[in-house]
Amino acid sequence: MGAARSLARGGLSLALSAFAAGAGAQQLEAVGACRDGVPNGAYELYQADGRLRVVGAFAQGRRTGTFIFWTGDGARIGVIPYSDDARIGTIALWYTTRGSGRELRPKSEAPYVDSKPHGIKRSWYRSGQPELEARYERGGLQGVKAWTGAGLPLAEVEARALAARELSGDEALYASLDALVRDHLPRCD
Repeated sequence: MGAARSLARGGLSLALSAFAAGAGAQQLEAVGACRDGVPNGAYELYQADGRLRVVGAFAQGRRTGTFIFWTGDGARIGVIPYSDDARIGTIALWYTTRGSGRELRPKSEAPYVDSKPHGIKRSWYRSGQPELEARYERGGLQGVKAWTGAGLPLAEVEARALAARELSGDEALYASLDALVRDHLPRCD
């Protein structure tokens, strides 16, 4: 159980630090169109060195379609679909290694409806071994299975605790990605 907790926290810490490393270290420039004083159309966020950090689109000032996020090193860290500013569709996250410029392997896939988990969320250890399979109904955990890094099943109480930690960590990462976009909108003066 301790190893599973440590790895789950470590994965989120690595994801947040890998993403934040590029965001705080450089000036970022938003490129996008506006209509009636709000973002509308294609959106891109670049680092000063020209690396793309975020791509997506707005409709009347609200996120729409798929937003893709990269670390400062150029590794894809997440794909989040939106409709009318709400997360809707399957969110995918990847493990990255600082300085590699590429994603290593999937960290998680989670379907969302109205910004709440809805469906079967799957996550994996950095090794690629399954870590968690949790079934959600509009944000409520309905069932869960989880495994140690060695592939041994966790007791339900441990699996539920892991699901709660992962959901909390994922939401913190989504909030940091949302803040990056919100803090770097195109100028619509």
